[in-house]
Amino acid sequence: MNVIQVVNLVKKFKSVAAVDGITFEVQEGELFGLLGPNGAGKTTTMRVLTTLLKATSGTAAVAGFDVARQRNEVRASIGMVFQEPALDRQLTGRENLDFHGRMYAMKKDLRNERIREVMDLVELSDRAGDLVQTYSGGMQRRLEIARGLMHSPKVLFLDEPTLGLDTQTRRKIWEYIRRMNETLKTTIILSTHYMEEADSLCGRVGIIDKGKIVAMDTPKRLKDLIGADVVTIETDCGDCGVFRKLDYVKDAVRHGNKLSLMVESGERKIPMLMTFADSHGVKVSSVELHKPSLEDVFLRFTGSTLRDREADGADTFGGGPRMRR
Repeated sequence: MNVIQVVNLVKKFKSVAAVDGITFEVQEGELFGLLGPNGAGKTTTMRVLTTLLKATSGTAAVAGFDVARQRNEVRASIGMVFQEPALDRQLTGRENLDFHGRMYAMKKDLRNERIREVMDLVELSDRAGDLVQTYSGGMQRRLEIARGLMHSPKVLFLDEPTLGLDTQTRRKIWEYIRRMNETLKTTIILSTHYMEEADSLCGRVGIIDKGKIVAMDTPKRLKDLIGADVVTIETDCGDCGVFRKLDYVKDAVRHGNKLSLMVESGERKIPMLMTFADSHGVKVSSVELHKPSLEDVFLRFTGSTLRDREADGADTFGGGPRMRR
């Protein structure tokens, strides 16, 4: 059963399409990821699906409700964790959750029960009575996730939930997200620009760039599209078209001063590639070998890396009001 259905969704700001005709679906209980750089349209997509922005054209339904015509029903069915902190730091963790429950008209007994449950889930029960201003960044994100689960939503939207956190804290948040999905069977749609996050957590990933979904499948199948090891050489040889003539080079993509070559048995081909480069007067500054990653998939479909796209800046179109009841 599809809990989210998006068909030809477009969101324009004046003449610029932040979301440009995307189509995808998310099934009940799935953990689906939108992977792309800042400015790709991830946040804009999330804000349309959570009724914070109106689409220019196309259709979208969440939990069986049309996001344009049944906004209240959609809002009652979802939880949301924003990129920007949205907690009241002058209240305790428990008070933040209680206030959220009141906004959803939850009875007192149910509020108290859910506060205990979600605080246990994110391992913050011992800090429930402390002011949020005393929480670390990671603890605040965990509390925001707990708040998003307070009213038992059918779908939880996580917009860059680990943005700005250190690696250790980020991995801890991954554990909570995975636990929610596996134990509560909560349908989750996660936006991220961290490749490892999408690869580690998501059952399926939609790679989004410049408002379009350029590839979508399981992380494994996406990486299998590369079908070879990736040898990346740093060189100043221009377009390096000469390497494409080699029969053992399946594909070659130039990005900046680097060239990524897709080859079988890469570790054995590196000496051959270096000999070939030397014989053609190509100066190689460095060489790197790795197995295919989602970064390589992004590179194949867009001609640049996620890191290159990050240099273009933040998601300009992600702004807008927060969800209110």
